[in-house]
Amino acid sequence: MWLANAPVIFIWLWFALRARHLFFFSAANPAIETGGVLGESKINILKRLPQEVVPKTLFIEAGSSLSEVLRAMDATGLNWPVIAKPNVGERGFLVKKLRSEAELKAYLTAGPPDFLLQTYIDAPVELAVMHHRMPDTGHGRVTSICVKENLTVTGDGQSSVRALMMQDLRSRLQLQRFEKEQPALLKLVPEKGQVLELEPIGNHCRGTKFLNGNHLIDDEIHNVFNRIASQMEGIHYGRFDLRCQSVEALRKGEFLVMEYNGVAAEPAHIYDPEMPVLEKYRSIYRHWEIIYRIYKAQRARGVRPMNVSEALAAVRNYRAYMARYKSKQ
Repeated sequence: MWLANAPVIFIWLWFALRARHLFFFSAANPAIETGGVLGESKINILKRLPQEVVPKTLFIEAGSSLSEVLRAMDATGLNWPVIAKPNVGERGFLVKKLRSEAELKAYLTAGPPDFLLQTYIDAPVELAVMHHRMPDTGHGRVTSICVKENLTVTGDGQSSVRALMMQDLRSRLQLQRFEKEQPALLKLVPEKGQVLELEPIGNHCRGTKFLNGNHLIDDEIHNVFNRIASQMEGIHYGRFDLRCQSVEALRKGEFLVMEYNGVAAEPAHIYDPEMPVLEKYRSIYRHWEIIYRIYKAQRARGVRPMNVSEALAAVRNYRAYMARYKSKQ
């Protein structure tokens, strides 16, 4: 893992040298803690998006009782199933799909941090869309689209889910986790031709396959995301993780954003297994160059990046947070 990330570190340091500031990237998104590198609040970011593209979402304080959460759900009309996820966290940390009051009770019993309950978006297309806009001109572009294929099995009418998972390497690598989290699911026998979604969370570490969708980028896509991003004050660079019914619906702006990630967001299309390694790093370089250009425009406007003491405090706080809650995963 370190070896794969080493070129990225050198790319960051190269642009930091040009910017004469280690944490230049934070100026790209002054409305997000650290610019979106770590420790950022998901609910605060979602509040900055146009609310018509945000699914119904509740913020739940740590230590809330089951009855308190159920009352809040009832008051806002939030129905099952829902996605529960910490307000601070990444890479699928403590993210779960909850289908009932009993599952919510189990989630609360584990003692999670502040978390969100969000309507589960039952739409077939999941995408990760990178977009940036320049602070000085307002000009923006979509630079990456990743199509996510969540973990599924296709039934043959005879084999159990466990047996079907054993037939595919990507599924097989997730089997141990499913034995712990969903043992009953492994015993099911899907009907012939039935496509069963095993994992609703579109994350690499949960078996999701990432595919290059950059061929989908066109003027309509640019215009849709420019319109949305223009309403996100203090945010200029990041990735929309969303679901929609189709690519045509996306072009019409008919989608819901589950999450928005700032500077730390990667152009996820680079994880397409067919993409050459050098092309992956070229894309990473181009995106860091965009962050650098945004930084230069922001500095001209008087925006200050975080300093060393602020960065160290953010790292300390995040490490303490993860140390406290990581064991609950």
